Amino acid sequence: MREKLSTEWKGVVLVLMGALLFSAKAVVVKLTYRYEISAIGSLFFRMLFAFPFLAWIAWRAEKEEGKTLLTKKDVIHVLLMGVVGYYLASLFDFLGLQYISAGLERIILFIYPTLVVILSFLFLKKKIHTREVFSLFLTYTGVFLAYGQDVQLGSAKEVSLGAFFILLSALTYAIYLMGSGSIIPKLGAKKYTAWALIISSFAVFIHFAIFGTYKELIQPFSFYALAFIMGTVNTVIPAIFVSEGIKRVGSKTAAIVGSVGPMSTLFLAYWLLDEPITILHSIGTLFVLTGVFWISTAKKAKEVSV
Repeated sequence: MREKLSTEWKGVVLVLMGALLFSAKAVVVKLTYRYEISAIGSLFFRMLFAFPFLAWIAWRAEKEEGKTLLTKKDVIHVLLMGVVGYYLASLFDFLGLQYISAGLERIILFIYPTLVVILSFLFLKKKIHTREVFSLFLTYTGVFLAYGQDVQLGSAKEVSLGAFFILLSALTYAIYLMGSGSIIPKLGAKKYTAWALIISSFAVFIHFAIFGTYKELIQPFSFYALAFIMGTVNTVIPAIFVSEGIKRVGSKTAAIVGSVGPMSTLFLAYWLLDEPITILHSIGTLFVLTGVFWISTAKKAKEVSV
């Protein structure tokens, strides 16, 4: 009994640390924009520093679990999901952070479980139950409250554009989750996630090679330090923490613990970026957390955040 409690507490701590580190990513991205860098440039450095660790995780998963025989269709599926789920979702996220606060970004991005429900209803003909309808209403009311507050504090055009990009990020990630269900049992969650991230890394590298500039590669040491933190502390480490945490406590408990993410982003953005925390921000965040929590705890958490 004592050993089981110890394992569960370790799992809770791992998920909590993972959620906090993931959520801090938005703040670090905003800090990189204080340098002469574009969205794709910042994303390029994130994946550049993360790539060696991702390759090691994929290699270790292959060694531990053995090679998996995939059909040509399976390979195309993994490639497509890697591009949609992590390349496009991350690209839209980084583009959006050029225009909106880190707090609003995390609130909008956090709604992806509700998008899975909506997409499943539209394309898979799955029923939306009364609890889910109320959860959706509560979630999107919270988003509009936070969005309206940001519009009052900044440019309506920029906030709207940024919110649109972040919504696209959440949408592409939701599509990734829906498309992952059939391939994860074949490949395994750890191996699949590692390969999806590696594929997205190559997509980012190609994107930067075409549209990036050589000038963006030359940055002060402080920028490289931020980029290293973004690629490791805010990407690889929390992915491992959350994965190991879910093994110990299960997806429902992980969803509850992980809900601290948006609130931690608000406080971290207030501390490091001087972003204000208003009553509407707080109420909006509470609404979103409650709505997403009700939906997430009724479903299995399949993946980690972007």
